[in-house]
Amino acid sequence: MFLFIIKIVTVVLVFLTHVAVGVYAERKLMGHMQARLGPMRVGWHGVLQVIADGIKLFFKEDIIPANSDKPIFYMAPILGVLAAVGSIAVIPLWDNFSIANLNVGILYILALSSVGAYSIILAGWSSNSKYSFLGALRSSAQVISYEISMGLSLVGVMMLAGSANLSDIVRAQSGLWFVVPQIIAFFVFVVSAIAETNRTPFDLPEAESELVAGYFTEYSGMRWGLFMMAEYVGMIIMSSMAAVCFLGGWSGPEFWFFSYVPDVIWFILKVYAFMFFYIWLRATLPRYRYDQLMGLGWKLFIPLALANIVLTGLVKLL
Repeated sequence: MFLFIIKIVTVVLVFLTHVAVGVYAERKLMGHMQARLGPMRVGWHGVLQVIADGIKLFFKEDIIPANSDKPIFYMAPILGVLAAVGSIAVIPLWDNFSIANLNVGILYILALSSVGAYSIILAGWSSNSKYSFLGALRSSAQVISYEISMGLSLVGVMMLAGSANLSDIVRAQSGLWFVVPQIIAFFVFVVSAIAETNRTPFDLPEAESELVAGYFTEYSGMRWGLFMMAEYVGMIIMSSMAAVCFLGGWSGPEFWFFSYVPDVIWFILKVYAFMFFYIWLRATLPRYRYDQLMGLGWKLFIPLALANIVLTGLVKLL
């Protein structure tokens, strides 16, 4: 039992450390993509900026609206972080290593991502602010729409692997990564993951120009920081899912010196490649309009995901 607790704490701390690395990397990469430097003042090339921001948030004044529903207002950001961090439990970092090796690992992650949407809805509703409430409504519609297409895109993967266990899915890709036979599903998953984590160009719930700051307009200090933490943990979880379900997980090339590279290094490289894609999109694309966002989900990605399931079934039969 004690070793199991040590395992949980270690894995969670490693993931949260990568959240800090992801925040710093996003600032620096976007800076260079936009012909500026990014953080430079705190530490060498601003490497300590994330720590400085964390300290600032801890000591920043925690403002709570007088007419808010205070218990729900307090609970919403905590719920978001718990849902995001809880998904870490089933991610296999290398062969036979995960906190919980569930037979329904994919369904577990999809379920927790749905719970994370509640934190956004509750935050907007409990703030007793029209701006926050509008942001929460937009977010709930967006998450529901793109969770359907994301779930459907993973059905083809489960059909090919014959399992919903994430470790079994990685082992089933020993000969060929699923990104090749499931290229349509991969495309749908990537776009749905961006919408699911409210990232540009689908960051409608926090559309600054339209809704001030969306569902967390009334939050400040560390409560606001928890929402940001949940967003970046969600990015890492979605990147991990892309690596596990489509890019071979911990497996890498088995020739030359590549065969000596530890499995966990291959996994981390794939996750960071997907994270870089997130950042690249944010620095490149403008925000979608809300009608474009919903039309894309319901008129294109859900039919595409359903067509992929039918196609995969036909190929399996043949």
